[in-house]
Amino acid sequence: MSWFAALRDTARTGLTLDRALTDPKRALRGAVAVALVLFPTLALGGPALATSAAMGAFIAGTATFQRSFRPRASLAVAAGLGLGTSTFLGYLAAGVYGLFPALLAVWAFGAGLAWAIGPTAGVVAANTVSVMLVVVQLPVSAAAALGHGLVAALGGVTQAVVITLWPIGSWTAQRSALADTYAELADYARRLRQDPTAHVDPAPFMTARHAAALTPWQDRHRPPELRGLRGIAERIRPTLAALADPKVGAPEEGPGRDRAREVLAAAAEVMDALARAVRTGDPLRLPRSAPSLTVVGAEDGPRLQGAARHSARRLGGLLRKAADALDRGDEDTITTPVVGAGGALHKPPLSRMLPVALRAVRRQLRPRSAIFQHAVRLAGVVTVAYLLARLAGFHHGYWAPLTAAMVMRPDFAQTYSRGVARLAGTVVGVAVSTLVVQLAHPGHWVLAALAVLCIGAAYLTLKTGYALMTVGISSYVVFLLGLQAGDPLVTAFERVGLTLLGGTVALLTYALFPTWQTARLGERLAEWLAAAGRYAAAVVACYETPDRPRGRTVRSALLDSREARSELLQAIQRADAEPGRHETGLAGVTRRQVDRARAAVGHLGRVAVLLEAHLPAADAEPVPGTAEYAEELRLATALAAGALLTGRPVEFGAVRDAQARLEERLAAGAPGVERDVVRAGTRLLGQALRDLERALRGSAKGV
Repeated sequence: MSWFAALRDTARTGLTLDRALTDPKRALRGAVAVALVLFPTLALGGPALATSAAMGAFIAGTATFQRSFRPRASLAVAAGLGLGTSTFLGYLAAGVYGLFPALLAVWAFGAGLAWAIGPTAGVVAANTVSVMLVVVQLPVSAAAALGHGLVAALGGVTQAVVITLWPIGSWTAQRSALADTYAELADYARRLRQDPTAHVDPAPFMTARHAAALTPWQDRHRPPELRGLRGIAERIRPTLAALADPKVGAPEEGPGRDRAREVLAAAAEVMDALARAVRTGDPLRLPRSAPSLTVVGAEDGPRLQGAARHSARRLGGLLRKAADALDRGDEDTITTPVVGAGGALHKPPLSRMLPVALRAVRRQLRPRSAIFQHAVRLAGVVTVAYLLARLAGFHHGYWAPLTAAMVMRPDFAQTYSRGVARLAGTVVGVAVSTLVVQLAHPGHWVLAALAVLCIGAAYLTLKTGYALMTVGISSYVVFLLGLQAGDPLVTAFERVGLTLLGGTVALLTYALFPTWQTARLGERLAEWLAAAGRYAAAVVACYETPDRPRGRTVRSALLDSREARSELLQAIQRADAEPGRHETGLAGVTRRQVDRARAAVGHLGRVAVLLEAHLPAADAEPVPGTAEYAEELRLATALAAGALLTGRPVEFGAVRDAQARLEERLAAGAPGVERDVVRAGTRLLGQALRDLERALRGSAKGV
């Protein structure tokens, strides 16, 4: 993709509007919280303190709209404390010549590193940089600096209090995440009717897991129907795959395949009904066209045989269990430990997350890290924009670094789409709001009321696109700063010019010092290969020691594989938007090889899912030789991942030798379902590894 095409597409993305609006009640609640801080502070402390308080309430409210399954009140408090600290330190530094630019650079660098914790932390941290720039304009005393910091933090506390007293959709996000999981399972069952080797989308499962990690308060107050259903969904997924697969499930053609399609269709309708009931909180109601739960796995009509029959029966039992759990909220029924259910998930309070966050940031302190490079870029761009505006003699020079801080993101697509949207939205917002001030000459109370209306509009349009939301935010800031003395017309021209300056500096800097995702696709692929190998090995090893606990080991390996796959897919999506992409990454792997290898590793993970669906019971007969094969598989995939990173050839000869030895031991033993499943599964694993070798042939440097 050329630079022109990439810039055109990202600009179009940034300026695209969506008709969907944020929940009006939540937008109104956020605006009311801002008003509860702004008007009393304006009456008691004057325009300067009111500006600090209103900015704190605004950013804290924005934090509560970010995608997070934590209680919104805790997010608002955390954002308020961060804003108070940045405001206090900024005011202190502003009184010492040359100290503020240094503090700004350090704070911006830390804000860039906050992306290591997550997108919510990164966005809120970038906002603290913006607030520091807005409210810190004149040197003040230490006592006054403390006062401004406290009222900024008060804005966050006020948002938290309003959220607590006025709860809106407290469990909507959790319900939606769990319902999306069952909806994806229903769609997966329908796809399996036509394509027995179809892949399931792991994203809803990952989201549901994050949603199921609760604080102690959430655990005590969550609706009973949300307990345990995620674990059942995790068990339904491999059961569906095992039923449909022609190697370990229903035959490829004939009456058995027709019966499997009927079972899958019935299961899909039941899971659709489960998804609707979870999403709405209404009682479970199956549509009249849907068969009874007892049909799933029933023996009327053509009979399924062997492993397929076992899978159908297990599927019917799981669906009945999910329906009973949803209808009764019977915690004793649905929290019984099961293989692979994952157990209870506990989310530590924010105070205990600090060591975890510090470790996440410490892992990114290396030059090749995309987060580290983003932090360096952000610190440099914000500081340079600030100094350029000061050297040019602009009184409102903070608009240039403010724009740069809000535009910069770790990847090209977000940076350029937000940059274009920010520039367009700011120009429109500043022009319109300045025209209102210039023509109407409103007083302080009217300006405060207009600011509240604008921030309510910004909250309402958070989902419509960054451009329209920026219009509301820019108008909000203009009306707040209109409380200060100055010529509105001159100020407007300065703000527009400085916005263009800050945005231009940010976009040029990213173009000159980019972080291309294409060059890192080989690394992401290697991480997924190693994780998928660990998952497959953990599952295969269970067949030799069925009496040992294995739920945590298998589940942990599966979660690692999902996370690695998700990171690869995100990197591919971002790489597709990059201009002038290099055909070959850092490890010598071409994009075509990445695509072919991704299919092979996906097949490897899918086979592991099939084997997990047929894990033997604790009293089953062990399958000797599987532990040795599993260890060879784990070691070979780890070595292959290392070879992929260093540009050496990828080969799995040791696994093929281990498979040959395992085949001999299986042939010598007594026949059984577990042995048949292991034989079919290891052959499929061998095929996946051969496909991977062919996909990466010639990727080694110098080959």
